[in-house]
Amino acid sequence: MPATSANLGPGFDTLGLALSVYDDLVVTASAEPGLTIEVEGEGAAEVARDESNLVYRAMAYAFEAVGRPVPGLTLRGHNRIPHGRGLGSSGAAVVAGILAVKGLLEGDVEIGPETLLRLATELEGHPDNVAPALFGGLTIAWMQDAVPQHKKLLVHRGVSPLVFVPEFTMSTSVARSLQPLHVPREDAVFNLSRSALLIAALTQSPELLLAATEDKLHQNYRAQAMPETDRLVRALRERGFAAVVSGAGPSVLVLADGPGRRLEASAVAAEVTDTPWDAHMLAVDFKGGTVKEHAGGTA
Repeated sequence: MPATSANLGPGFDTLGLALSVYDDLVVTASAEPGLTIEVEGEGAAEVARDESNLVYRAMAYAFEAVGRPVPGLTLRGHNRIPHGRGLGSSGAAVVAGILAVKGLLEGDVEIGPETLLRLATELEGHPDNVAPALFGGLTIAWMQDAVPQHKKLLVHRGVSPLVFVPEFTMSTSVARSLQPLHVPREDAVFNLSRSALLIAALTQSPELLLAATEDKLHQNYRAQAMPETDRLVRALRERGFAAVVSGAGPSVLVLADGPGRRLEASAVAAEVTDTPWDAHMLAVDFKGGTVKEHAGGTA
């Protein structure tokens, strides 16, 4: 399952981008009841090994949704997506669980893309991370009569993502609590214009990314909870880089208009902050979550 970055500046709770960092999961089903969970990699020390595990909960939810009992399960995960850093680790876990059920029931129950998105959204609470995790690329997600919808778009090959990941974490619920229930009309109009421009910038005109990633709806309100993130975003934008808070933070996403610009952005980060930032030069993932048969199970 790919990492994802939601919002992308102005596209709050709507836009998401799949990135080339992946969690792997191998699932083996058995007629004998029981649950075994093995995890290595990112967050392994904190991941639950019982039925409270998010991947397992997603699987149980999907089995129930299609009217099938939960079999005995062995889950083996290799996590590479940082936890609590605004890169969609929980969305990836939810998607991994639902896709694992799809793979296990292949030929018995057909679980189509609409059902996958609906189940993932019900578990995650919003579709902006799970849509790109499922389908890859740049996704626009919205609710239509309480049913999640999405549109996948291909990203211009000149867009080169760079992610700065700090050691500290940020709670999504805390980040959301810092936003007001009402915003000025002019701020809402501002973000509408920038969201529309961002679609054009990401798909056709990367040279517009700096202007297109301006935001007035959420990043300023959350800045007090992650001052080092805010400091880095501001410094990068002052130097001409399309830098935004990745999801709820605290990671920083730079949508560079060319691979060479990523090296320049890394130099800026080293210059302007004392906080250690782990820089990841990534690509846009165009496939989303994939399922394949594995010896003894589903991967």
